Parts: sequence; structure tokens; C-alpha cells
Amino acid sequence: MRVRATTAPGRSFDMIAALMSEPARPATAAILTLGCKLNIADSENIARRLREAGWRVTDRLEADADAVIVNSCSVTHVADRKSRRLVREARREAPGATVALTGCMLETASASAIDGLAADVVMRQPEQMALADHIIELRPVEHLVADVHRPLKTRAFISAQEGCNDLCAFCVIPRTRGRERSKAVRDVVAEARAREAEGVQEIVITGTQLGAYGRDLSPPENPFALLIALLEGTSSARVRMSSLQPQDLSDELIALWQDPRMCRHFHLALQSGSEGVLKRMRRRYTKEQFRDAVQRLRRAQPDVAITTDVILGFPGETQDEFEECLAFCREMAFAGIHVFPYSRREHTVAAHMKDDVSDAAKKERVHRLIELSETMAEAYRRRFLGRTMPVLWETQRDGVWEGLTDTYVRVYAESAADLTNRTTPARLIETEAAGLRAEVETL
Repeated sequence: MRVRATTAPGRSFDMIAALMSEPARPATAAILTLGCKLNIADSENIARRLREAGWRVTDRLEADADAVIVNSCSVTHVADRKSRRLVREARREAPGATVALTGCMLETASASAIDGLAADVVMRQPEQMALADHIIELRPVEHLVADVHRPLKTRAFISAQEGCNDLCAFCVIPRTRGRERSKAVRDVVAEARAREAEGVQEIVITGTQLGAYGRDLSPPENPFALLIALLEGTSSARVRMSSLQPQDLSDELIALWQDPRMCRHFHLALQSGSEGVLKRMRRRYTKEQFRDAVQRLRRAQPDVAITTDVILGFPGETQDEFEECLAFCREMAFAGIHVFPYSRREHTVAAHMKDDVSDAAKKERVHRLIELSETMAEAYRRRFLGRTMPVLWETQRDGVWEGLTDTYVRVYAESAADLTNRTTPARLIETEAAGLRAEVETL
């Protein structure tokens, strides 16, 4: 950990004296999170610790925040740039705040680049809970806030595993997250039970390489054993797995989705639909193995949502290989695709390859695949029109409630009832933006 100052820049002693004369109020921390669901889980843990100490926590930058924590991402150069921008915005928009920087960018950026951001506190990921405690020490609160024990969200992200041993050619994550490390089954279940006791209605199990869960433990465990323990150790919350790979999907594991609490949504990272590009990426499956996994999932759960990630413009990707990828994605009929242009990352195998795909070609390929993704996503949502499905309601704005089905379809409905953190039947009646409009059945 590095600490620049005991008092945040811009907060003079006169300002501190003025604050001390004001009526007691809970300290406010803004936690700004970039990147994957693991980062979300890390941020939720930091937020939970702050709330236990009486802090008010928000995910939006506020001018009078006492602390701003930027949980950074470094998976692409764009993520790096966003992380740097958030630190600068925090300094500018909340001049009296202590600004803390954590997350994956600290593992890839140079010391001079980090120093140039002038964050007050810089703390790497293994020390993140110490980050919350350090922020608490900077400004003890006067009293606890009334809703300190309310869940932050209707869905809780729980990290079961971190790190990856696979070393795909393009990926910096083994550097930012380290080698594979799994939490004991009992610890994951204990955390899930605690979140369920708080009223959380959905548990999202996250990990860098969830399919590798447990193989580093003694004795070894596996995702099947983890899910069995979660279903037996909790009683009401639905369970969602954040990401798996085709080789992870045994028939035994897929059979667990017969339990109605298991969300019918699989995120299978494809990365490329070209056989040649997959080999150069050093992925550990073929197109045929990916196709087989998708077919087995759909035989077991015909309405399952299958989403994916695709990188375009990987070194050496020809126009024919892109067209092959496009055709394969169309065949897979994904419910959604996260599309990325290839981003060169230091300390990866691909960094030593000739990046010979022009920016213009990358942009055009990304545009075409996003268009296809949007078309397939709408087609997937339309299959549910006219049906009644359970929806977990999360937020409300201007009289319109927003929630998710277990198949990860976003749903909007008008209702005078308080639907906060409730799961209710909803009749899906028409398409709207990136979701479906619904009528909430009588409660």
C-alpha cells in the first residue's frame, strides 16, 4: 500500500474545522468499478465493510464524497484509459475526497504512470479489505446509518476462485490475478448463506476460471461439488454461474440445471469462431467442442441463454477467418456477444506477434459482429413474448420497474406496488430497447 497524504488534497484545515462544526452525518464513499464480475465482487466486499462501520456507500461520483475508490481494470487498453480517467475525475469532481486506487491496472501500469495519477492511497488486490479499514481510519463516522445491514443489491457477487494457469496468448489476467486459487466450499457456502440472510435473492458465483474451481485444494474439489453444496446450504436465492468454458461442461454438471433455482444462463467465452485463430490464441477447445457443448446445453434446457465474448482483429486474422467467425456466431445463435477489438497487452505471447490487422479493419469487423449480436439478442428475447416468467425486480425509475429473468432477459413494467428485491410472475408482452415490456401479475 502507498499513502500520499493523511489529508486529501484540496481539503484544508479550515475545511476540516468547518466539517467538524456541522451536524453529524455518515461519511460517504463512492466506489467506481470497472471490469469483470470478480471486480464487482471485490467492490461489494469493500462496500460491505464500509457499511458495517457506518459509512454510506454509493456507486456514483458525488462532489461531497469523503472517499472515492476506483477499482480498476486492465483487460484492454480501453479499460486502462477508463481507469485513469476515473481517478482524474474523482480528483476534479470531489476535491475534498480521499482518492484510492486498486484493481488490476496496478499490475500492468508502470510506477510512473500510477504516480502520475496522484491517488492518495494505492493498494493492490490482496490488500483490498485493508483498504476499507484504512479508509475507515481516515474519518471515523459519528453514528451508524439506519440501513447499514440492507443488501447493496438484489444480486450478490461471490468470488469462489481467482487466477488462471492457462496462459492464453492474448490474456493479461494471469499477470493481474495470479495463479489459480480456490476458496474452500464451506467458505463460499457460508458467504452465500450470509447474503441470503440479508435478503439477497440471487447469488452470482464468480471466478477467473470457474471451471478450474477446486483443483488446487486438498483434497481437490470441482464446480459440481460446489454447486451441490450451495443448493443444499441455501434455501431461497437463485444461483447463477458467471462464466465457464466448453471443456468444463460435463453432463453431470449440466444436469444440476434441472433445479429451478439454477439460472438458465451460461456465459461461454468463445473468443474466436475461426479454428486457425483459436489455435493462435492458445485456447483449449476446438469449434467442434464448442458446438457440442452448446448443443448439449440446449438439449437439456431449450430456453437457455448462451452469451459469449469474441475478440476481433487478433494478429494474423484474415478476412476469411473473420467471415468464418461471423458464420459460426450466427450458427450458435447467441443471446448476446461482448465484442472487443484486439488490444495488445505487454507480457503476453501475442505481444510478440505482428499486429497486422489495421484499426480500420478492426473497427469494421467489430461493427458487423455487434450488428449480428443485436439481431440475435432480439430474436432470443422474442421467443418469450406471450409467456409468464418469474422476474427479480431490482430498481425503479419514474414509475417503471426493471428486473431480470433467470435467462438474463431484462424486463420493464409499470406497477404501483413496491417490487424492490421481489420475484414475481410477469407476462412478457412486447419488445422494448434491449429488453421486454411486461405486465406484473396481481400480487
